[in-house]
Amino acid sequence: MDEFMQAAIEEARKGLNEGGIPIGSVLVIDGTIVGRGHNRRVQKGSAILHAEMDCLENAGRLKPGDYRRAVLYSTLSPCDMCSGAVLLYKIPRVVIGENRTFQGPEEYLRTRGVEVAVLDDEGCRRLMSEFIAANPEVWDEDIGEE
Repeated sequence: MDEFMQAAIEEARKGLNEGGIPIGSVLVIDGTIVGRGHNRRVQKGSAILHAEMDCLENAGRLKPGDYRRAVLYSTLSPCDMCSGAVLLYKIPRVVIGENRTFQGPEEYLRTRGVEVAVLDDEGCRRLMSEFIAANPEVWDEDIGEE
């Protein structure tokens, strides 16, 4: 596993340790992490702070050309909202830790020219499946389910 997915996993663990959902993300440009984040919807009472959104927010305002050289790493397949941010900023590559516990619109991203790589990492899968089993109502809220 590369250092960038490891950093995303560290972010996911931070979120879990804060009482939130264990999903983490990092934004990498030219081999350097420029933003880190984790799902903080529970901690902040937020409607939108998924890991990828938190990561992009923490990266701050970047130039369009910066995003076009970026890779977004996420421990879990990005949802519609987070995938929309990838498309908006024209981030060309997304690396996903796992997509078995949840799969966002990966194929749609591909049709829009985004390279999507799924690592199918057991550690990422275990973090999510254990959290979902222990907190099904929090998880359902996070993905907009009743």
